[in-house]
Amino acid sequence: MLCAARFLQRMAMRPLVTLGLAAALLSMPSAPPAQGQIPHFEPARVDLVVVRKSARSLQLLHAGRVIKSYRVALGHDPAGPKRQEGDGRTPEGVYTLDWRNANSNFHRSIHISYPREGDDQHAERWGVSPGGLIMLHGLPNGLSAERIGHPYVDWTNGCIALTNEEIDEIWAQVEDGTTIIIYP
Repeated sequence: MLCAARFLQRMAMRPLVTLGLAAALLSMPSAPPAQGQIPHFEPARVDLVVVRKSARSLQLLHAGRVIKSYRVALGHDPAGPKRQEGDGRTPEGVYTLDWRNANSNFHRSIHISYPREGDDQHAERWGVSPGGLIMLHGLPNGLSAERIGHPYVDWTNGCIALTNEEIDEIWAQVEDGTTIIIYP
């Protein structure tokens, strides 16, 4: 009988001991984890931007791998290469994203280095201006994607349009000097 009484007494004390131990552990200051234990992920820097006009897609690539794709809107007459100012076409070819505008009329914008030398020569032969200020940009300030039909309606004058959130992502991952290839 004495053994049974001791056993019951010990069992009654267990919750108090466990509770006291848990309280002590929770009140202890925690040490920061060792630096080697915390993985640090840098977002991959984009080294190439590819636009496929026929698919209305823009892809960000790093080391040959697509890291993100977006649906885009183009110039209002997108078939074929840009030939002159005001034709509503988005250029085709290899260009550079060379400067940016944080105070754009289209949220933010990144300039495409159109016209290149060949674009200038073609326009000169035809006696027209090649145009310029072709940009990757967001939506017109104060307008929603739904209001302009983005991305289902090609609404720009030759630029490549994304949502404001999308241009913000691209802005953060693409440096000036990055190559952009625009395919038909």
